[in-house]
Amino acid sequence: MSDATRNPITVGVIGGSGLYQMEGLTDLQEHSITTPFGPPSDSVFTGTLDGFTVAFLARHARGHKLTPSEIPFLANIWALKSLGVRYLLSVSAVGSLQEDAAPLDAVLPDQFIDQTRLRPRTFFGGGAVAHVSLADPICGALRELLWQAAGQTGFGRGKVHRAGTYVCIEGPQFSTRAESHMYRQWGASVIGMTNMPEARLAREAEMAYATIALVTDYDCWRAQTEAVTASMAIANLTENAANAQRLLREAIRRIKDDPPPSAAHQALASGLVTPVADMPPELVRRLRPLLEKYL
Repeated sequence: MSDATRNPITVGVIGGSGLYQMEGLTDLQEHSITTPFGPPSDSVFTGTLDGFTVAFLARHARGHKLTPSEIPFLANIWALKSLGVRYLLSVSAVGSLQEDAAPLDAVLPDQFIDQTRLRPRTFFGGGAVAHVSLADPICGALRELLWQAAGQTGFGRGKVHRAGTYVCIEGPQFSTRAESHMYRQWGASVIGMTNMPEARLAREAEMAYATIALVTDYDCWRAQTEAVTASMAIANLTENAANAQRLLREAIRRIKDDPPPSAAHQALASGLVTPVADMPPELVRRLRPLLEKYL
């Protein structure tokens, strides 16, 4: 375990496609964290941003080496939790499923539809049962803070949408036209491949979680627009990532000045079914960062 675990860090950032580092961090330190679930996507970098210590993790690893299904979600969340992270800001590239969310916009989702099939989605099992609430999978207070921060910083040529539903597919292929039209009928706003089970695990780890979904394309439903390709999405990422960096910096400043209360910070208080005293000792050791306050 990294020495960084001795000094809790309140805010973590998980950067997705196009955001492989956090600008403005000083006193940068790299931490290779060992977890019971294998290594995280990459080293966790910690540094000071405007006088506040922040942790940053590249979701796909530097150089974009991991497909969405290869991301070690359990290890990523465990590693950030072991550092003391209580507020987790996610940045993700997405396709738009609605006309009004244009490329270069950002959406602050408040709901998810999980269409993933291959990914472990809980820390529990093997002698411990927990059922946390996911009715509202995004921390409303943290999403509102992002919305207020966006009002301060703007979003370049794009605009920020206050809410929306993010449908998460397995990938790595983009969706078919039939699927894209189906998701639109479901009322989904954007489509991506990475926020599930990340949001589920963040809730089990009692982290307030919110995401900035960076719109790069219109997926493949829009007849008058070319179907999405990787090169098309990447072309918009540089500008989108720069806008996201400014938004993150303002959001982190606001968390530093006035940390919002979050129901997520007590998710296990009502979610744990198995008393900790009845859990296998080895399992308790594995989940210590999550269970520590309940020991």
